[in-house]
Amino acid sequence: MTYTPPPRDPKAAPIRINLLSDTQTRPTPAMREAIARAEVGDEQIGDDPTVNLLCERVADLLGKEAAVFLPSGTMCNVAATLVHCRPGDEILAHETAHIIAREGGAHAALGGFQIMPLSGADGQFSPDAFRKALHPRTRYQPPQTLVSVEQTANIGGGTIWKKAELDEVVKIAKANGLATHMDGARLLNATVATGITAHDMAAGWDSAWIDFSKGLGAPVGAVIAGSRDFIDEVWRWKQRLGGSMRQAGICAAACVYALDHHVDRLADDHANARALARGLAQIAGIEVQEPETNLVFFTPDGTGVSGEKMVAALRQRGVLLAMMDGRIRACTHLDVTAAMIEETVGMVREIVRKA
Repeated sequence: MTYTPPPRDPKAAPIRINLLSDTQTRPTPAMREAIARAEVGDEQIGDDPTVNLLCERVADLLGKEAAVFLPSGTMCNVAATLVHCRPGDEILAHETAHIIAREGGAHAALGGFQIMPLSGADGQFSPDAFRKALHPRTRYQPPQTLVSVEQTANIGGGTIWKKAELDEVVKIAKANGLATHMDGARLLNATVATGITAHDMAAGWDSAWIDFSKGLGAPVGAVIAGSRDFIDEVWRWKQRLGGSMRQAGICAAACVYALDHHVDRLADDHANARALARGLAQIAGIEVQEPETNLVFFTPDGTGVSGEKMVAALRQRGVLLAMMDGRIRACTHLDVTAAMIEETVGMVREIVRKA
């Protein structure tokens, strides 16, 4: 399930269109100016005003009591499970969730947790599947202490959990004594696409976080929010994991800038993803999953060109995509324009025609 871009070919054209991931974004000139102007202090002792401002804003955005700035979304997930669970506990999540497929076994290695993978279409499990996976609390089975969802569901195609489904999962969890965690790496993509606020989307979830290094275009950082007691414990794990920083305001300033300038524009990425999907779907032999946000998954096998060969051929032309879970994934972001989408579709059409 890992990203598998082709090996670098010295004869390939320079990368001009980067659809590998929204992590590929570069800070805009205005964001760089905000970084340069950042007021800073020692973040580790709570003395960086820009970091403090960012955490206050994210806590308010998600409707939580407090928040903490971490270097990455993976650390948000790891720290959250280390607070919510104890060694030997069981976490329930979709079988393609980031905590299972993308975090190097950190939850088992660092916390001694096992994760029960739940199946379901488009990267989401149903409330009924969650309910059926619960077992009685006996000494023969691991305590089930946490349920985690990923909003949006990456491997599912960037799909959006419906608010009613999220609420039902929370209701079942609380009735059975489980804590709730939302991996919100692309949560703001979901809020922009649906019009539902992040506050409402995260309501009922004990912990939730947003990533700034994806569609929001910052170079680094994520912020996790929850109750004050929860965040106090996250801080302890942040210290243990080496995530405490010093003058981190230079990083947080980019995130504050992103909140002010890069949220509403996520709609442009969604429009570009839809345009890419429409263009690809018009090419005979290509199957495309209709995008809900900024991720486009497709398979060209019906054209006589395998996914691997298509990715390699596009790389030769200066377009970077990835194979993921047997499909090609294209990700739109603030460095991708409508003209680039049109050009990419044209290249795919040319590759298929020549084949």
